[in-house]
Amino acid sequence: MNPEQTPDAGELLRGTYARLLPADSITPDIAGAMRYARVVADGLVFAYALDRPTDVRILTDRDVERVGIEELGRAAYANLMRVPVTHEEIPHEGTILHSFHGDSHFIGSQALFLSAAVKRVTGEELPRAGALVVMPSRHNLVYHPLADGTVVDAVNGLAAYALGAYEDGPGALSPRLYWWHRGSLTSLTVIDEETRSFSVRPPQRLLGLMRGLDRLDRAGRLATRATAAAPAPDTAALNDATADAITGLSDGSTAGLAGAFASAVDLALAGCAADPRAALADTWDGWAVATQLGTALFTGARAQECHLGEDRVLRLPDTPTAPPADARAWLDALYLAVICRNTERISRLCRVPLETLRQDDTVDAYVLHWVNALRLYFGDDDSMEFVAEALGDTMKTSAPDEVTHAPVEFVNAVDYQPVALFHRLITRNFNAFAETLAEALTEHAAYWGESPVPRARVPLGVLAMASLAFDGGFPIDPERQPHLPKYLLNRERIEWLPTP
Repeated sequence: MNPEQTPDAGELLRGTYARLLPADSITPDIAGAMRYARVVADGLVFAYALDRPTDVRILTDRDVERVGIEELGRAAYANLMRVPVTHEEIPHEGTILHSFHGDSHFIGSQALFLSAAVKRVTGEELPRAGALVVMPSRHNLVYHPLADGTVVDAVNGLAAYALGAYEDGPGALSPRLYWWHRGSLTSLTVIDEETRSFSVRPPQRLLGLMRGLDRLDRAGRLATRATAAAPAPDTAALNDATADAITGLSDGSTAGLAGAFASAVDLALAGCAADPRAALADTWDGWAVATQLGTALFTGARAQECHLGEDRVLRLPDTPTAPPADARAWLDALYLAVICRNTERISRLCRVPLETLRQDDTVDAYVLHWVNALRLYFGDDDSMEFVAEALGDTMKTSAPDEVTHAPVEFVNAVDYQPVALFHRLITRNFNAFAETLAEALTEHAAYWGESPVPRARVPLGVLAMASLAFDGGFPIDPERQPHLPKYLLNRERIEWLPTP
């Protein structure tokens, strides 16, 4: 470059952008003049580029030294975040992919700072778990937030798109699929150099997260764009579905029982939309049947009647003991038994072997520690020393850096709230319990927003802990607890349940 072409510090600060380059474009000669550059992921190198009217020039070490690495880095980031971007949402096989594209050479490079770019362009925050992202060319990137179970479908869709768009060009950047997480890019694509074949192999942490998201999403436990836009549940249809599921249970078989229980839980929660105080007999029937089915699922049950309205009496057949490895369903069953003040069912559920529930590989360790704390508290050996130890393990393993299967946003707003309440409960701290209960209900409302789905109606775990506290003499006013049905909390709606 001629001296007159050498950019001064002002031009460098105005026109330099952070940029991703294909790793194979950096020859040894070039690398010797770019010691500041670094590999940020398989196939990708981070560098600085100067955008001028006639060309785009990769900066050398001498260029960087002219300004200083820190000042140049701040300018390059700010310039990158000002790049004009067109955002499109692309429906793809049951999921939505987000596309950033435009004429700029630097759009693909925004994957370096994906969270900030998404916030600037869409106004939305990426979940703490990050996103899947591809940058097939310098002119575009496509991402999918790790927010729900559709991530399973997004993996294959993004991987196929990346390879096709990379081969089409122009300005090819990378054919790989990456996981953007906490500012880092991890390649999920494995390339066999001999055969030039491509495969996708997510790391174990991401696989665990995908399994957890899939299970949570299918169970309707996550607040997503889909749940926010869902129609209000039809309680009559849920009643029919639950009745059909119970009728379909055959003697001596647990097949279908998990589905029947899930349907009954939805019915119980949805019934509180039209009857938020749980004042009506039909509302109680939903809660009663959910409690019966939850206990039967995990502990077996003798033949008994289930009532779903005055004129609908169904027969739950003899059910053998065959507990599934589903820790969150067990928690639902226990919460229901606590809310319905059924000590026999609570006791039976707490005898379910912990080893069985530990086989659930879709949950984080904190869930299993929480299960253990409750089993110890309600069990035959209710030593508070062991309860406190299990509760401490729950708290420790629910920290954001420990969670690998559930979205941290869900953990904080939903899963952890009963744990925090239980802590205040066993220490008999009335004031702290009241503050924590108010916080839990605020978190529940903020997490679900205006979503009409059943789980948004009542926080089961919070209601269970509040019921324990109410029975234990804590000064809780049932009239002043949003999302907690008054006549369940104060026991006035609780009726007799058959012997399990």
